[in-house]
Amino acid sequence: MVLEENGALGGRSRSLSQPLVENFKPGMSEEELWKYEDGASFSELFERDVAQGYTYNDFVILPSHIYFPVDHVSLETRITRDIVLKAPLVSSPMDTVTESEMAINMALQGGIGIVHYNNTDREQKQMVDRVKRYENGFITDPKTLSPKHTVRDAREIKSRYGFSGIPVTEDGTMGSKLLGIVTNRDIELIRRTDTAIEDVMTTELVTAAEGCTLEQAYEMLKECKKGKLPIVNEKYELVGLVARTDILKNKDYPSASKDKTGKRLLCGAAIGTRAEDRERLQILVEVGVDLIVLDSSQGDSSYQIDMLHYIRNKYPHLNVIAGNVVTRNQAYHLIKAGADALRIGMGSGSICTTQEVMACGRPQATAINRVSSIAREYNIPTIADGGISSIGHIIKGLSCGASCVMMGSLLAGTDEAPGEYFYKDGVRLKKYRGMGSLEAMKKGSAVRYFSEEERIRVAQGVSGAVTDKGSVRRYLPYLIQGIKHGLQDIGVRSVNELHEFLWNGRLRFQLRSPAAQVEGNVHSLYTYEKSGH
Repeated sequence: MVLEENGALGGRSRSLSQPLVENFKPGMSEEELWKYEDGASFSELFERDVAQGYTYNDFVILPSHIYFPVDHVSLETRITRDIVLKAPLVSSPMDTVTESEMAINMALQGGIGIVHYNNTDREQKQMVDRVKRYENGFITDPKTLSPKHTVRDAREIKSRYGFSGIPVTEDGTMGSKLLGIVTNRDIELIRRTDTAIEDVMTTELVTAAEGCTLEQAYEMLKECKKGKLPIVNEKYELVGLVARTDILKNKDYPSASKDKTGKRLLCGAAIGTRAEDRERLQILVEVGVDLIVLDSSQGDSSYQIDMLHYIRNKYPHLNVIAGNVVTRNQAYHLIKAGADALRIGMGSGSICTTQEVMACGRPQATAINRVSSIAREYNIPTIADGGISSIGHIIKGLSCGASCVMMGSLLAGTDEAPGEYFYKDGVRLKKYRGMGSLEAMKKGSAVRYFSEEERIRVAQGVSGAVTDKGSVRRYLPYLIQGIKHGLQDIGVRSVNELHEFLWNGRLRFQLRSPAAQVEGNVHSLYTYEKSGH
């Protein structure tokens, strides 16, 4: 939810709502609550020895006083200057992580998916289009058919967009006279795919008049028990559509990430920085993409700055996430060029070998804190990208200053990730590869590493496999609840308050020795089973 505009720091921005905790207050004075200082503040940890870099496993966060229930912890956060999410979770634009199915389910759970671009612009457009059409209130541009279309055409729409219940109009377009509707029940038993729609469509329709409210339309659907309710004008021309499934989706997913209309799911897409990516960008804007990620392993380049300038001039209201960066200078350059958010990480992902091969990068916790420290001066959110392998890592990424975390391997083994499952040694697995792997580069991702025209390509990633994690519909609620419990233990009621404590020094850290890291994990057992969601 967005409460108000706040342009005090660096241009357009949005402020976040505070969690409803008026009835929950500490049972002691402020002085007693913070009487002693254990551990170290962020400045003592990350600034004392600038030659030392830390990653997630190098430290823990010290607990604080709990005076509120976990259900009153808010995970609301900004992913860009203007876009607010209910959960700080973003799926990575990798071809083994995010296509339309993942993006849909990320948005339903309060996060957002970033569709990869290791494909043709037409394929990426279709993926984004499917997300934007998935859940609507009044559907103002539904897919339509004419009476002369065939069963094959109807099945193709169902296959591509995942829904049936297609209005049939005189000329197959919106604004034309409504003749009927074709549902899955009408076509599922038809063997001849060249059968005309007019021979199988349903013509006895329940319709609503143009000008009815969404609530009135939903009430009509409940009464008539139909799947779709066409909206028609006085000439019986189709002007809109309401879907019964949307009522159920709104009920099941109250925290879903939706665009400013409040009807369509949020969806992001990644592009490169080549001249031809400007054509891809135009196509994505036309289909309604909500934010763009400029995808590069090293974002501080003249190519990305030129692309930022181009987007700011041609699409001034489009939200753009720039990166990747790991230093304050890199961040400053992209902020000044017009970035709405920064993506942080270089060589920290489980399938990334940039630090090993290129001798370039930065330990992730230090990178997040240092970049976020400069980004906050311009009111720019940051995204921790890479190295996330547990709920604890998500909490640590947020505690270092990031507004969101971007996940790759954590989501790669789920049902909604692209690819097929396979078995090895009795274990159910799914392929997962870095976009810097030779396998991904051959398909097109070499542009991300400025290597598309090189005859000899140097891999900055590997291909592998991850274990089956089931569906994100069960996995994401598990992650979200775990994050809430973590913030409760830290003694903060929201991501916003977590950042307040970080920068004012109340959030305390403790470095861990190698022995302490062993102690902090499962140990001293002969066998054990680690259960998840």
